[in-house]
Amino acid sequence: MNEEVVLYEVRDQVATITLNRPQVKNALNEEMHTALYRAFDEANRNEDVRVIVLEGSNGAFSAGADLKSIATEDVGELDYGKYLRETYNKLVLQLMNIEKPIIAHINGIAVGAGLSIALACDFRVAAREAKLGLGFMKIGLVPDAGASYFLPRLVGLGKATELALGEIISAEEAERINLINQVGSPEPLIAHLKTVSPSAFGLMKKNFRIGFDKTLAEVLELEVETQRVAGATKEHKYAVAQFVNRA
Repeated sequence: MNEEVVLYEVRDQVATITLNRPQVKNALNEEMHTALYRAFDEANRNEDVRVIVLEGSNGAFSAGADLKSIATEDVGELDYGKYLRETYNKLVLQLMNIEKPIIAHINGIAVGAGLSIALACDFRVAAREAKLGLGFMKIGLVPDAGASYFLPRLVGLGKATELALGEIISAEEAERINLINQVGSPEPLIAHLKTVSPSAFGLMKKNFRIGFDKTLAEVLELEVETQRVAGATKEHKYAVAQFVNRA
């Protein structure tokens, strides 16, 4: 793992992945994408990790794609679709497939694809001074890195269309429109997530994410299948035994 652009630390069952290009407000380049993918893979494989936190260094979450890393003369020839498939799309699908809870700790500015990545996480907790926005259309591009999927689901189609125009909003406004879960420190949420059954969380995450594209009958059957799996886990049996003993 390249520790220069991505820092990785595991402490008390929490893997903290830190974007670390502070000189460009943690803008993402190809090197960072490779390091991020490896970091999330390592956190996912580590059985001691119960919660994954993604944050930025030096008071910024991420300023999005590092366009300055692309030579000016190459911009007109860049195949943005190919670039997306090889970088952001791979990362966003990885986040979707990880069953462990992932918190985006938006500890500063999160714009463009930087915000898109946060939207792909399970939870978003923003510092009070954080600023959030999508600036794609200001440079003649469309929202990407999963924003077209996640944003309307989080805030509704009308508000998503409005945000796509590029307005920068405060953390308080982001919380009001359900773009983020809360303002403040992620520590209380982290502590709570450590107590949640990993198996049940992973199954719930799967059900919620794919439920949008299924009929009610299909979702009900999906719940039958996943509840059968959850009910057979040691975590469930232990929790029930604890509940009965307290009663």
